[in-house]
Amino acid sequence: MDRFEAITAFTKVVAAGSFARAAERLGVSVSSVSRHVAELEAHLNARLLHRTTRRLSLTEAGRAFHERCVQLLADLEEAEASAGAGTAVPRGTLRVSCGVTFGTQHVAPAIAAFMARYPDVRLDLELSDRSVDLVEEGYDAAVRIGAVGGQNLVARHVGDTCLVCCAAPAYLARHGEPRTPEDLARHACLLYQYLPQRDTWTFVDRQGPARRARVSGPAYANNGAFLATLAEAGVGICYEPDFIVGAALRAGRLVAILRGYGPVASPINVVYASRRHLSATVRASADFLVQRFSTPEWAAVKKR
Repeated sequence: MDRFEAITAFTKVVAAGSFARAAERLGVSVSSVSRHVAELEAHLNARLLHRTTRRLSLTEAGRAFHERCVQLLADLEEAEASAGAGTAVPRGTLRVSCGVTFGTQHVAPAIAAFMARYPDVRLDLELSDRSVDLVEEGYDAAVRIGAVGGQNLVARHVGDTCLVCCAAPAYLARHGEPRTPEDLARHACLLYQYLPQRDTWTFVDRQGPARRARVSGPAYANNGAFLATLAEAGVGICYEPDFIVGAALRAGRLVAILRGYGPVASPINVVYASRRHLSATVRASADFLVQRFSTPEWAAVKKR
């Protein structure tokens, strides 16, 4: 048994979620991947994966072994880069998870610039608004807004985002502008499906405690960019992050309202598993995003 090939096959199976997708990524047959994993389990005298007709999952032994394998492969990749170039140059595959809208609008151009600087880097990106398990699912890093999501994770702060309550000028001309959060009860509000309380918007009163406004309206959606588009069309008022509505605000297609109330801010972090030796690729990508988003364009809000 070639232990390196077996370990590589095992980590690819975990990352891909199936033997077939792992084989496709490795460019080998499914039977070859299955044989490598079986030989590895026999060598360790331990079952690493639970196999069912619907899904694969790590056993307890498999989870611990996988974490060490991911670290081992990252260390090996960094050692090879160091030996070949005299320093650890970013190379190899960078597997990242990111939210759909922020990833599409802001991470994509940043990663494009990163890959232009480091042409030996390959990207494996999942756009999803779910919080992935970095270790169990084999991700190198995730870009997360708000909660980091685990005590064993390292977070690099790359920026901040604020919620902005806004509407199209045409909507405000027809219905008037709300002056207090309580006024929103008389307006058509566009609601985000995944809020813990989707019919409640929270504002920070600069003169006192937080104020919660009950809202309702003609549309619910699980995507903030969709709701912002409805708002631009004059359907109603949206309360979305500035990284979604910033361009429309600067162009005047949307107008910020309730500006006497402090924005609700959330941190944006690059998150990765705590490791003794972080790979050059993950480290460089985190450094790049910190620099790229240090003065984010989306933070600019058009004033009237």
